[in-house]
Amino acid sequence: MKLYNTLTNQKQEFVPMDKSSVKIYSCGPTVYNYLHIGNARQAVTFDTLRRYLAYRGYGVKFVQNFTDVDDKMINKAREQGITVKELGERYITEYFTDADGMGIARADVHPKATENIPAIIKLVETLIDKGYAYNKDGDVYFSTKKFAGYGKLSHQPLDELESGARISINEDKDDPMDFAVWKKKKPGEVAWDSPWGEGRPGWHIECSAMANEFLGETLDIHSGGQDLIFPHHENEIAQSEAANGVPFANYWVHNGYINVDNKKMSKSEGNFFTIREIAEEFGYEVIRFFILSVHYRSPVNFSKELMRASKAGLERIYNCVNNLEFLRENHSADNNEVGGTEYIQSINNLKQKYLTAMDDDLNTADAIAAVFEIVALANKSDLDVNSIDFTLNAIQELCGVLGLLSKIKESLPDEVQSLLDQRAEARANKEWAK
Repeated sequence: MKLYNTLTNQKQEFVPMDKSSVKIYSCGPTVYNYLHIGNARQAVTFDTLRRYLAYRGYGVKFVQNFTDVDDKMINKAREQGITVKELGERYITEYFTDADGMGIARADVHPKATENIPAIIKLVETLIDKGYAYNKDGDVYFSTKKFAGYGKLSHQPLDELESGARISINEDKDDPMDFAVWKKKKPGEVAWDSPWGEGRPGWHIECSAMANEFLGETLDIHSGGQDLIFPHHENEIAQSEAANGVPFANYWVHNGYINVDNKKMSKSEGNFFTIREIAEEFGYEVIRFFILSVHYRSPVNFSKELMRASKAGLERIYNCVNNLEFLRENHSADNNEVGGTEYIQSINNLKQKYLTAMDDDLNTADAIAAVFEIVALANKSDLDVNSIDFTLNAIQELCGVLGLLSKIKESLPDEVQSLLDQRAEARANKEWAK
């Protein structure tokens, strides 16, 4: 299997440190609002990577954090007259409602920043002791110029990054490129005791500390959205490698952006859609199918027209499965001969096509195309019992890896089931007009 590694800017053969325990850290959301379609793309993409690795025989330890304290959360909690903790708990619950709906499996660990303050403080102390961080009256900053590899993930020299850097009016750091790893408490803010006084962690240090705490000093894969490459992931590398002296992650995997009606999604544009809103109109599984229908690194445009097309595509697969199940249940007992070897071989060839796509940098778009080829072949073939079973197993197996066909076992309304049965029976009798 090959994965595109942002660190090297090329596809690389995936060789984990230990095949029985592939270590993956995925940056989770800041929990101050409902998930939006951009969050969902990241979550669905790396849930699918996790599923596929498991399908291919790897053991996986998957960690996805929650950022449950930052400026946005503090401001929103203040607006609503509740604590930051209450705000975080509310939206973590809402996150799982949406994630469960999209078929996203729970991580092995979902650490929260606020529950890992001792680990964060320990990491900051290490950075200060090694000369990579400095205290300015309770604010602690990481010195980017002390870390020789700064900029290697975003592939930008430090002097180019520095040209756009600014020091805000409330900051007292030595260099514009330096970033906070610990922030001094401001009036009315949530805070924890530390060697530098009361305060809270900076955003970047949280992930470095939690990745180290739950997966060790070096990860196999660190994943996230393309928007996190700089500065978040660049800063994670600097902190972690400065403290530990070893590579932080061997593979950096990032998904592309989502636009809405060909424009960047933003509240000011009025094109900001939450997963909850989209699911109310199209259903959660259609959202997952839409996301997987495009290669994860490619930019994707969200629109209702494309969602309707995704819904139709998913229904096409469901219809095939329902037809096959009807044929299986109503097959003549005297027609149980072994399926044709040519047909079975064709299905096996398409399964291999699916695997080849998935092995090529998790190309779910081409993998879904292979599933559609199986559907088309099944729809135009006269199938015996063995061929029906083989086809059903193939479709459900391959879609299961993608987290699709979750509703196969759900009961349908009587009128819908009646129409499906009539359609399958007409097809079996070759009554094409009907």
